[in-house]
Amino acid sequence: MQSPQDLPSGVLLIDKAPGMTSHDVVAIARRQLKMKKIGHCGTLDPMATGLLMLVINRATKIQDLLMSEDKTYVGTITLGATTSTQDKEGDILVEKEVPALSEEQVRGAFDQYMGDFEQIPPMVSAIKKDGVPLYKLARQGQEVKRDPRPVFIKRYDLSRIELPEIDFSVDCSKGFYVRSYAHDIGNDLGCGGHLSALRRTRSGRFTLERAVPVDVLKEASAEDLIKSFISLAEISLMRGA
Repeated sequence: MQSPQDLPSGVLLIDKAPGMTSHDVVAIARRQLKMKKIGHCGTLDPMATGLLMLVINRATKIQDLLMSEDKTYVGTITLGATTSTQDKEGDILVEKEVPALSEEQVRGAFDQYMGDFEQIPPMVSAIKKDGVPLYKLARQGQEVKRDPRPVFIKRYDLSRIELPEIDFSVDCSKGFYVRSYAHDIGNDLGCGGHLSALRRTRSGRFTLERAVPVDVLKEASAEDLIKSFISLAEISLMRGA
């Protein structure tokens, strides 16, 4: 039996499909690789797709380091409906007519969230209150006070404004909730809104270019998947270590 030191280690980039949790992806990787020591860097909600970084064996030691890096998302905000989860998976709480907003008005709402600011995380999140994850309290119908958290946006871009939908991309810090971003922008525009699509395209220096689609992960041999690992040595070079 191989010792943990002898097992292949590295980062495996996955392109997550919609309708599955980040933990589902880890479970598939454990099964296909026949390895137990696998974690992921930065949870993606079930509705979200895109880059999920798996850390395998000795790479788990740099999990926190990799999670601390900036990320890029592309997504869609749908105006006119506020939901219980701030995304399309939740129940609609309030519906309002979407006014005839100009591009300038829409950009003005996005411009308010540039640089450093504080964001109130959503109730449906893994943040803990007195040791209990908020999402568990939310399932019980509870809403508790959440402390604002410092976040940062380096850049945003709007690729399509066809009301009630707005397509955007954003470069943001770790701990940034894109659902809350969509919710807050909808409120600022006076009609409410929620996140209706989300895809993570970058985390630090890692992109989707080398990512393995989940459908491939499910069928691939351990040998083929190990060939897709980004080694610890390569990660050190990428980070300039």
